[in-house]
Amino acid sequence: MMKKWYLAVAAMLIAGTTFAQTTFGLRVGPNFSSATQKVDGEKETSKIITGVAGGAYANIPIATDFYIQPALQYEGKGGKAKDFDVTTRLNYLTLPIDFVYKPEMGDGSNWIVGVGPYLGYGLGGKVKGGDETTSDQDPFDSEFGLKRFDAGANVQVGYEFNNGFNIGLNTELGLLNLVQDGDNDNSFRNTSFGVSVGYTFRR
Repeated sequence: MMKKWYLAVAAMLIAGTTFAQTTFGLRVGPNFSSATQKVDGEKETSKIITGVAGGAYANIPIATDFYIQPALQYEGKGGKAKDFDVTTRLNYLTLPIDFVYKPEMGDGSNWIVGVGPYLGYGLGGKVKGGDETTSDQDPFDSEFGLKRFDAGANVQVGYEFNNGFNIGLNTELGLLNLVQDGDNDNSFRNTSFGVSVGYTFRR
């Protein structure tokens, strides 16, 4: 009984130490996105459109220079059709969870290299034509619309200065087919990359 009590106390102390060493931050920046579609087997990648991405993240230490970094952020995605003037804008709430390596430089700054999965939920969106008309139809909310849930892989690289400010690049590759009842010949997948500036607190 006493041994179990010691183990429980030790576990709480380790958890408390890990939380005390966890840092939190905010980041924001432009997001450049496109969509890869297949319609009856014909594949096309849209033109890139510019949106914004931003949110909060945490750095949870798991070993020297290694962290788990979950983030909760808003992201604008979508694309512009190549052959006609129609732009689709999709708004997502995403949860990337990266395994991050942050080796420290001599002056207290850090390189940032991370990779991991992301989950996304479609909040809404709009489709705009060349005549500047905007569809009121939510691209996620119809029988023939897109699935709201997305998932894929996230990769990031960056640099954090010793004052907490950081700059970064990231890319997200959507792995799920978002077409309702889609198949190998009918699909829609998101791709995006972004540039961000951020600040890490509690340093």
